Amino acid sequence: MSRPQPLSGFPELLPRQRIVEQQVVDHLRRAFELHGFANLQTRAVEPMDQLLRKGETSKEVYVLRRLQADARDTSDAELGLHFDLTVPFARYVLENAGKLNFPFRRYQIQPVWRGERPQGGRYREFWQADIDIVDQGELPAHYEAEVALVVADALKDLPIPKVRMHVNNRKLSQGFYQGLGIADTEEALRIIDKLDKIGPDATAKLLVDGVDATPEQAEACLQLAAISSEDTSFVARIRALGVSDPLLEEGLTELAAVVDAVATAAPGFVVADMKIARGLDYYTGTVYEVFIEGEEHLGSVCSGGRYDRLASDGKNAYPGVGLSIGVSRLLVPLLQAGRLDATREVPTCVLVALANEEDRPAATALAQRLRARGIPTQLSPSAAKFGKQIKFADKRGIPFVLFTTDEGTQMKDIRSGDQLTVDVDTWNPPAEDLHPRIITE
Repeated sequence: MSRPQPLSGFPELLPRQRIVEQQVVDHLRRAFELHGFANLQTRAVEPMDQLLRKGETSKEVYVLRRLQADARDTSDAELGLHFDLTVPFARYVLENAGKLNFPFRRYQIQPVWRGERPQGGRYREFWQADIDIVDQGELPAHYEAEVALVVADALKDLPIPKVRMHVNNRKLSQGFYQGLGIADTEEALRIIDKLDKIGPDATAKLLVDGVDATPEQAEACLQLAAISSEDTSFVARIRALGVSDPLLEEGLTELAAVVDAVATAAPGFVVADMKIARGLDYYTGTVYEVFIEGEEHLGSVCSGGRYDRLASDGKNAYPGVGLSIGVSRLLVPLLQAGRLDATREVPTCVLVALANEEDRPAATALAQRLRARGIPTQLSPSAAKFGKQIKFADKRGIPFVLFTTDEGTQMKDIRSGDQLTVDVDTWNPPAEDLHPRIITE
């Protein structure tokens, strides 16, 4: 068998990197639960008509198909792998509305699949961590600030570079375009969403060609997109552009409330940014994108927004607001660049050494006594020379080796060389050695 080649866009992590990823996921889970979010897991597949409700996504959906399916069996027909967790969640809410208590707060941490061109920070299979708050009928606006603050809490203690949340409001942008006289405001939003990728000249041309904007209207759209601020001063700057529309005023008011609340509770985390558009069709209010400062080329590592019409059964609407942290997009580039690492590649804190194979049952009992007190412990794979067993531990980053000698049970710190007699029922490693830790470059 020839040596297998890696598949582009499907990252697989080494053990040390996986430890980092697991600890980040555990941190996010704890943060979400501290804010009262309940955990859900939804299926990996959804009907195609549900997946394609999101807008320009048809080229990204992986279709489910069995290799040797019976032509008469159509059970897998029209199914695709989910490419985000919001659409499956909306479906879940509709199916279980009678069993849920509203407002309903949920988090999900699962893999998703997206058929886009692999590049730095973009993958075909990746992990997302989502939070959403959904209500029945009406969703109070204060939740739009709350979810931003949850993400601020979730990200602030991670060993990652500084991140900032950029926020806008689709009512603001669409109201501005309406005030200019542009009819197809949703297409204008999708075009503006490409501004950072294609630049202002190409964006202006797309506005002229795509929504029949005049050069003057296109220039006004770019002037709006250029406005940003860390406080509510953006309101006066937008009004100074001289465009008026009721929807614009509604968006200004809503965005100002979000920026004011988040800037007060988490100083330096939020910036109002009028070029944030989120080209997906279902967003109706505040939209969010989080970037690593200095690494903006990786794209947003967290994004989301408010949606009022995604979940509806015809009689009841379930408006919501949510954010999705791209766990893989956030971590994989940092791991691959060596900017994040773990102190060891295994959970093991103590290796129990063997003088000979006859001692294995007694060594197993010692290991069990340590494990019973929550100390990760494993036995040496063989009764090799002690030096070789120490080398086995050192190669994996295991800090302590336990020996049974005529003088009693000895614990050796293989980093410092210190060795002392211990009682396995009372000895504890230093807190920083009990579990692997994340380290930064």
